[in-house]
Amino acid sequence: MGRQDLADELDDEFRKRLLPPTAVRKLGRWLAGPGAQYVTGAGGHAVEYVPAHWSGVEPWPVEFPERSGTETARVSRDQVVASTRRAAERSQWSEALVASYVWGQGRTGYGPHRLKEILAEPTVDGALAMAGSVLREEGAVAAYRGLRGAVKGLGPAFFTKFLHFLDQAYFLDPAYFLDLATDASAVPRALILDQRVARVMRAHAAWVGADMGLASASEVAAWIWSDSGWTSHRYEVYLGWVHSAAGQLASAGIGWPGSRPDVLELALFDGVWNPAS
Repeated sequence: MGRQDLADELDDEFRKRLLPPTAVRKLGRWLAGPGAQYVTGAGGHAVEYVPAHWSGVEPWPVEFPERSGTETARVSRDQVVASTRRAAERSQWSEALVASYVWGQGRTGYGPHRLKEILAEPTVDGALAMAGSVLREEGAVAAYRGLRGAVKGLGPAFFTKFLHFLDQAYFLDPAYFLDLATDASAVPRALILDQRVARVMRAHAAWVGADMGLASASEVAAWIWSDSGWTSHRYEVYLGWVHSAAGQLASAGIGWPGSRPDVLELALFDGVWNPAS
């Protein structure tokens, strides 16, 4: 059996194996303790950044603080959603990208330089506009497929942030569900996929593969859940698993917010559950 056949077999089983009881307990304790602020959703999750460090980045989100001072500011997911929504209403797609990128980089020093290079790419506006249209009409996986490799320097760890916040913004608009070509309940909401979350998926996939007796389980898991460059198929597997696992948690009697898979994504990013430990 070739490596792709092994990967397909592992994916099939991975989709069925959601959170083990130990993970459900850990996530429940987190929600009752450090994660209590997210009991109604992850919108309050905020990061710090220094506006002055982004002084050369244009277009700057109109709702974000002026960049004349060196004081630290905070921006939450809810604030990025609001900024993204207003930018999308004006078809200012690069502005929407800036909002999600600043949130994603926080205080990381090289973020402004990288973003300037991305915004200078001639394909960026068209690619982002296309993604906004495809997300609304076909869903997250199709939008991911269109953005993958479309803009030099803009990889999945950051364009999934753009898609996630844009999807949240669309979700506030009742017309979103009228525009969606397929059944809204069958289309998973866009979520952030980055290296830290992918490594959790990798560890869980390795455990699933070993438990099912799959040859070279760890190697196959490391191949399909690499640190970057995930295919649209991988994103589809990820979205399906997180949405299903969030439903599992919502029915587990631990107070998990229903229909909020972003809370699980945040918990995985924060290392609340580490399958490798």
